[in-house]
Amino acid sequence: MNGEVTTPSLDGVGSVPRDRYRWVALSNTTMAVFMSALDGSIVLISLPAIFRGIHLDPLAPGNVTYLLWMIMGYRLVQAALVVTVGRLGDMYGRVRIYNAGFVVFTVASILLSFDPFIGVHGAQWLIGWRFLQAIGGSMLAANSAAILTDAFPSDQRGFALGVNQIAALAGQFIGLIGGGLLAAIDWRLIFWVNVPVGIFGTVWAYRKLRDNGRRSAGRIDWWGNITFAIGLGAILVGVTNGVQPYHGHTMGWANPTVWGSLVGGVALLAAFWVIEGVTPSPMFQRTLFRIRVFTAANVAGLLSSLAQGGLQLVLIIWLQGIWLPEHGHTFSSTPLWAGIFLLPLTSGFLIAGPLSGHLSDLYGARRFATGGMLVTALGLGGLLLLPLNFHYWVFALLILTLGLGVGMFSAPNSSSIMGSVPASQRGVASGMRATFQNSGTALSIGVFFSLMITGLAHHLPSTMRSGLEAQGVPHALALHVSTLPPVSSLFAAVLGLNPLRTLLGPSGVLTRLTPTQAHRLVGPQFFPTLIAAPFHDGLVVVFTVAIGLALAAALASLLRGSSVKTDEVGRDQPDAYGAPVV
Repeated sequence: MNGEVTTPSLDGVGSVPRDRYRWVALSNTTMAVFMSALDGSIVLISLPAIFRGIHLDPLAPGNVTYLLWMIMGYRLVQAALVVTVGRLGDMYGRVRIYNAGFVVFTVASILLSFDPFIGVHGAQWLIGWRFLQAIGGSMLAANSAAILTDAFPSDQRGFALGVNQIAALAGQFIGLIGGGLLAAIDWRLIFWVNVPVGIFGTVWAYRKLRDNGRRSAGRIDWWGNITFAIGLGAILVGVTNGVQPYHGHTMGWANPTVWGSLVGGVALLAAFWVIEGVTPSPMFQRTLFRIRVFTAANVAGLLSSLAQGGLQLVLIIWLQGIWLPEHGHTFSSTPLWAGIFLLPLTSGFLIAGPLSGHLSDLYGARRFATGGMLVTALGLGGLLLLPLNFHYWVFALLILTLGLGVGMFSAPNSSSIMGSVPASQRGVASGMRATFQNSGTALSIGVFFSLMITGLAHHLPSTMRSGLEAQGVPHALALHVSTLPPVSSLFAAVLGLNPLRTLLGPSGVLTRLTPTQAHRLVGPQFFPTLIAAPFHDGLVVVFTVAIGLALAAALASLLRGSSVKTDEVGRDQPDAYGAPVV
């Protein structure tokens, strides 16, 4: 009618005009992406307010673990489940699983805001419900790209994924600013902000979305799920325990349980790969890796996530814990200002994401994805050379470059992956893509945090001892305080705390110093200034590793072969499943 092509609904509701439905699918999945991105950035920027709100002591042994798992736990659950819920979408309907994800995510957001505990138990409550929230996020992430791929033709797919990326960037933008504002009022508000978006999106999804994709029978790969989840989890446990002090060592890499976790995790992941080759309904469709584009793009996506997944946390710690206090900002105001000062990063995403997605539809994904990683490496190189006390405009230009590079890479790479597989496998392919991304991000956070601690450990003790002695603290006491584990110093910087009052107060030394010396020691600027140089040593290590990973991602992207303008393997040529696509 009126020249419109209709697509039959698979749930018996009726026919939906295809041209109209694609915009319904795009707008609803865009809302889901917005909500998920908002939650990620708002939690990250509000970590000082959250942990101060539950009165978690940064100097207590092991408490930094809760900080890391508050961030990494979400990614771990998504990495472990996203392929399985993608498989469920292929089996029972992508929209059905996607809709349920909206409900789970919203309920978890409400429960997170009702934390009745303080201290360790308060942190455990938050981490536990973040796991549930991640389950809902997995259901959304695994099926949203597949829903879009079903709804849009191949020559518009990059544009649709680019629009989704705009929503993610808008969510990050609003999360960074909104988190700073809401955290200053009450940290619980940062979870409540998800609720109206989640309720509206849930109702809209149930009313308007239709299952237009092909369904395929299958079973859940329980052994694959178990070995993958425990294996990846064991590696992350080993990394987080590795930053903790052990038997007089500043870090825990001499701890046999750390290496046991790492080796055991790698062994389980190897077992997972073997299982996937023999189980009739694998979590990972290993035959998909015969498709050259699919394999190269996923490897590039994994390396990209490793290169930049933990960088936002690193930059936030740099601003909130070091640079902003040194420039006169109070700790209570640093989340807001850190969000404002990071806006060039999200602006770069916002500029490059949709543009590269549209252009990749016309000219192919390889040149944009590869170029994006090279631009990312360029931005990281600039940050590596940035002096300790930088001029903000230089920092803004460098993180803008970083944002442009990641934005150039993301949409074309995702479109390339989704367009290279059969239509019946898009849910699993989307889940595999998200698994690589989430696994890389979780590992990146843990590894970068560990590398920063390594950099701190080399010079922090001597720097702290000489700094304290310069303010009149006796040598023996300064030597004792300088043995504070580097991880505790970094955790204190993240939370915007000066631990010196706690460490020096019981000795009574503050009463024996001049008022000027005592005021300076416990003031907001002394501790950030004291640890700034050792912290910069950690940054150098992090940025050097990130540059190498970004260059490796560019090489992997280049090896996907010559990109094609249209990619209908999944839509019209299901028999091409498993064949190389060049």
